[in-house]
Amino acid sequence: MSDPRDAILGLFDSYAVRYPEESETVTRIRTFVARNPDCFRRELLQGHITGSAWVVDRSRDRTLLTHHRKLDIWVQLGGHADGDPDVGRVALREAEEESGISNLALVSDEIFDIDIHSIPARGNEPEHFHYDCRFMIEARDEDYVVSDESHDLAWIDLDCITEYTTEDSMLRMRAKTSR
Repeated sequence: MSDPRDAILGLFDSYAVRYPEESETVTRIRTFVARNPDCFRRELLQGHITGSAWVVDRSRDRTLLTHHRKLDIWVQLGGHADGDPDVGRVALREAEEESGISNLALVSDEIFDIDIHSIPARGNEPEHFHYDCRFMIEARDEDYVVSDESHDLAWIDLDCITEYTTEDSMLRMRAKTSR
């Protein structure tokens, strides 16, 4: 029986070839996954794998961002894997749940971006890391519904993204989209 982590480790290898300038991040996420068989479970308090969606329109000129209710910042859609090792499927599921858009498709089965970021302590949950695997997802329908997880959603022109965020990983995804 194969280890459920094998697929994601293969995705990291492919990502490392495409983005050699991000080797430090790839090494860090690979090490985390290799050391933690339960890396896909949010119950792993030091951190866990998450799946995110860089949702773009057909022209690739706009992205759908959420003004996240808990974090109070504009970010891409996404969330916890909840034990599912198929992070592409997680990204699609989270994008649909958070936007109400059902006509979504992965642009590629490959990871589009990797980011490791700290999540502040809240309630009984300690500060921890999200080891975020992000996929580019195309929306074939642009009518969204704001979920309980968001203050708002908005289609943002990539040229105007700095009016919403200056966070490095968001600008990195914008640059990758423009390539």
